Amino acid sequence: MSYGIMAAMDQDCRLGVLAFGDSITNGGGELQWGVALQSWALWVARALGLAFTTYAVDGAGVGDVVGSQIRAFTERSARPDARYDVGCLYIGVNDVRGLAWDPAVFARDYATALTFLRERCDRVLTATAPLDLGRPRAGAKVAELNRAIERTAGDLGALIVDLRGFGARNLVMADHVHPTAFGQIAIAERALAVLERDGVPVRVRPSALVDFETTWPGRLRGEATYVYRHTKISTRALASRTLSEIRPRLGALSRTPRRFSATLINRHPTAPPPP
Repeated sequence: MSYGIMAAMDQDCRLGVLAFGDSITNGGGELQWGVALQSWALWVARALGLAFTTYAVDGAGVGDVVGSQIRAFTERSARPDARYDVGCLYIGVNDVRGLAWDPAVFARDYATALTFLRERCDRVLTATAPLDLGRPRAGAKVAELNRAIERTAGDLGALIVDLRGFGARNLVMADHVHPTAFGQIAIAERALAVLERDGVPVRVRPSALVDFETTWPGRLRGEATYVYRHTKISTRALASRTLSEIRPRLGALSRTPRRFSATLINRHPTAPPPP
């Protein structure tokens, strides 16, 4: 076979699924009924029968995708000019829970990341964030995040997985941020439904690839563990919120002049010297 034919075939070849994101897309964590916690994007690749490449990093925000993960792809990939079947980007839950949350900055960097994937992937898949996100709750900011995601994805022709109502004890950990092993599978199932509606053939459902068996003592132990962790996280979140509310008041008190010192001193005069 001539080099020209091989080069042409190489250009037409797709390399599967390419993923950017944070710890949710990076995956990894404790087992759930013996099922490993794997990235939802990896489950998507397995269900489509495609190879999987990820540059997702724990704790990442959209700025890390643009500033680090894309650069890692261009510097480390053996074929940085190759095309992929599906590009996956799930990002924003760390951004929106941060003190420096800025919807405009997020939308700008998010558009950059989606555009990068759009230029290299036949289809790009992204997702909104659950409204009940984090402890303490991120609150109304999540709606801002989702509006930015939906608007930008719509402008750039990306497919959207709706996770606004996502959440259950067996799907999301006690921090209300990270999916469990079953949660990752559930996200992948939703993503595959979106791809299937867009004409992508799904070869197998991720839920059909796992085999597990529950027991009554195990379920009881799991419930107790969840309640303990949820209580611990919620108590810590409440303490953090209370401290953030009273800190400005404490600061104001520290700046108030202490006019009572002289009065206190005068009430306790020095004893007269002995005769």
